[in-house]
Amino acid sequence: MSVETITTISPITNKPIVTRNGLSDIELEALPRTAKDAFLSYRRTSLADRQKIVKKALSLIRMRQDELARELTEQMGRPIAFANKEITTAIARAEHLLKISDDALKDTDGEAEKGFKRYIRKVPLGPVLVLFAWNYPYLILVNSLIPALLCGNSVIIKPSPQTPTIAEHMRQIFEEAGLAQNVIQYLHCGSFTQLESLVRAEDIQLVCFTGSVAGGLAVQSAAKDRVTARVGLELGGKDPAYVRKDVDVKWAAEEIVDGAVFNSGQSCCSLERVYVDAKIHDEFIGALREVLKGYKLGDPFDTSTHVGPVISKMAAETIRSHIKDALDKGAIDATPENESFRSPPSDGNYVAPTLLTNVSHSMTVMKDETFGPVIPVMKVHSDEEAIALMNDSEFGLTASIWTKDVKKGKELADDVEAGTVFVNRCDYPSPVS
Repeated sequence: MSVETITTISPITNKPIVTRNGLSDIELEALPRTAKDAFLSYRRTSLADRQKIVKKALSLIRMRQDELARELTEQMGRPIAFANKEITTAIARAEHLLKISDDALKDTDGEAEKGFKRYIRKVPLGPVLVLFAWNYPYLILVNSLIPALLCGNSVIIKPSPQTPTIAEHMRQIFEEAGLAQNVIQYLHCGSFTQLESLVRAEDIQLVCFTGSVAGGLAVQSAAKDRVTARVGLELGGKDPAYVRKDVDVKWAAEEIVDGAVFNSGQSCCSLERVYVDAKIHDEFIGALREVLKGYKLGDPFDTSTHVGPVISKMAAETIRSHIKDALDKGAIDATPENESFRSPPSDGNYVAPTLLTNVSHSMTVMKDETFGPVIPVMKVHSDEEAIALMNDSEFGLTASIWTKDVKKGKELADDVEAGTVFVNRCDYPSPVS
């Protein structure tokens, strides 16, 4: 069988920028066995030694941060003005995990009884497979890699073909920091058949997947016949915001635009639908328009750019199809005049931020994940109507409520069906959660 060639296409120019080779079937089969051998040795290292390695690696990442950020902009298109922030947050997240690792991994005492000593001991699982996405590759990878290493596991990491070099950098950095060879391995792969065989490998004890719904379901299906396989999935979202009538309109509009448009709307927790009290609806739309007038769509290497390209031609087509479906069903394009929105660079996958009003749940843009810089706003007449609409979704990643009455916001949050509910904040990558 020939070895797969994987090519990264720049979202800025639509030209090839990185080429990597996949693995032969024989090489692929050896990965879990090598990970198991590395695990049997690494598991016997002390937590203190693992902590030292992670701490040193984070120091090396910080030293190379500007270089890594520039490469991130090149491969996935986030404006250079913001690329560094992800790496800063990833380091902060890892430092938090370091901070809590002693307490998290110590023995837990059981019920006291004369003649017995009961306790729960946390032990490493074995080789961990981490499949991570391109939109926040450092932050997503840190969420799985650092706990796995601190617990004493070996790790195989598979980056998105869109951001292939992240895996290479991380292995090199951790080995420079003192990690034994093969505790971290990586592979480049675009073949689900090969990934399926890796998920099914008996030496793999945990699979951590962050990506699309379809990809996550495929991973889950591949692992379904394995008794010992554990699978963690973080998939799509259709995150709602509810803006109550008592809100500070100008401030909330700035936050809502940022939550919907940052990273070209390509965040797991981007705001994808906005419900606004009818009493302030028109004023709020006006405030959103004013904010959007100040945004710049363009070359992500220009430090004045707010919004860069989306990841691919296919992604751009999906976003535009959601906008068209909404307009065909009666939505109104309320996007303000903005020269940069009308004339972005010609070669890349640029989609202008779009503000839609008069939307409803009959429209794709209010039901399916758009993953683009679109702000659909729907008028509501009560808290109860807003909460019912927020919950009218198969997704439940995050949600937000915007109000000056924080106590009421917390009360409403109890009725929202989402893993994380913010009051007066959205899409916030906290280092501690």
